Amino acid sequence: MKVLVFDVWGDYGHFRKFYTTSSPLTFSFPPPSTIAGILGAIYGTGKDEYLKVFLHDKCKIALKIMTPVKKVRMGINLINTKGDYWTLYSNKYHEPRTQIRTEFLKDPYFRIYLTHENEEVFKALASLLKEHKSTYTVSLGLSELLADFKYVGEYDSEAKSDNGLVELQTPVTESKLLQEGLEIESAKKYFKEKMPIKMNSERVIEKYDDVIFEPDGKTIKAKVKNYCKLENGENITFF
Repeated sequence: MKVLVFDVWGDYGHFRKFYTTSSPLTFSFPPPSTIAGILGAIYGTGKDEYLKVFLHDKCKIALKIMTPVKKVRMGINLINTKGDYWTLYSNKYHEPRTQIRTEFLKDPYFRIYLTHENEEVFKALASLLKEHKSTYTVSLGLSELLADFKYVGEYDSEAKSDNGLVELQTPVTESKLLQEGLEIESAKKYFKEKMPIKMNSERVIEKYDDVIFEPDGKTIKAKVKNYCKLENGENITFF
């Protein structure tokens, strides 16, 4: 099985947590559906088509945190449409803008791993990445948060399920861990975030899972139900 690898980064990123309302918080890295959107922007699928092309049954996705997760909060001025109208000027009853405190990732940098059942899609995506081309502008969660990307390589891989301790380059979903399968190492930190893992073509979340990760991008040692070993020696788990 061939695995396509590329990096994506930017000055800021925002991947809104589904349970936040008035003060948007961000996930520490993009969920699979957001990564599918990045792939769709590069490949050239429409806004309503990228999930059909890069769904779980067709495309497997994994991610590596390349730089430590840093979060900052800033006020964003939004148009105030309260009362179903907007006016340019302030008055006694209405301000033209409202400021929302929003959390962002600072200097986010990620490595994306993917496979695809359609060889033509895989090759076309690889070609675009090699040539540093994208059909649409790539961003990190919001259209204003522009991103850059670069091709890393294509690697042969082998599916593994030996159930022993393995050093993983990627975050791991809790459902893939065997019982008492996480080894805690003293020099590392362990965070957990509940994320949407599987979204259908109608944009309905079909599966949530707790994702365990090391926020500085260090490896995680764990026993998992299955993982993928790349020819360069890296071990990854797909979402």
